[in-house]
Amino acid sequence: GCFECCIKCLGGIPYASLIATILLYAGVALFCGCGHEALSGTVNILQTYFDVTRAAGDVIDVFTMIDIFKYVIYGVAAAFFVYGILLMVEGFFTTGAIKDLYGDFKITTCGRCVSAWFIMLTYIFMLAWLGVTAFTSLPVYMYFNLWTICRNATVVDGANLCLDLRQYGIVTIGEEKKVCTSSESFVKMCESNELNMTFHLFIVALAGAGAAVIAMVSY
Repeated sequence: GCFECCIKCLGGIPYASLIATILLYAGVALFCGCGHEALSGTVNILQTYFDVTRAAGDVIDVFTMIDIFKYVIYGVAAAFFVYGILLMVEGFFTTGAIKDLYGDFKITTCGRCVSAWFIMLTYIFMLAWLGVTAFTSLPVYMYFNLWTICRNATVVDGANLCLDLRQYGIVTIGEEKKVCTSSESFVKMCESNELNMTFHLFIVALAGAGAAVIAMVSY
């Protein structure tokens, strides 16, 4: 009797929803944790090596945008922790094995509406995570360019390569914030672990956003 009870309980677990929940939590954790640390590293790099300072007053600059992104990350982590639990509970109550535990039953109108609502909401979140994934690829591209310049500067003798922050919209056109390979600050930046760490943190955050997309598709 105990063996049959265990088999019934194991049969009532929605394994597809369980795997999707684990994937969602892992993806959101990677995106939020690594994204937060990568943004903090970006602030240090801008202030230390590019001499970019915070604007006085209520002017929206790159540092203000980074602070906003950090608060968005806090909200995303909390929201999808709760949403993962809700989807897992919904998976338990919509699996076919529930019929064996509680007997045959008819699907109610309320049950149809709840399932349809979750499907629609998950579809919207999937599109949102696709947008987040595309947006996260932008800093990966920027840091890849910077990392490539650092590598080329060490490979090619006498090369004078420059990186201008105005090309990426980080500073206004009127400000000239660029670092060239001939400057001492550029050499220090390339030799520091901070640049390499921030670059790889953004890559992991991008992978986490992609994992969240796959989880939404699985749901």
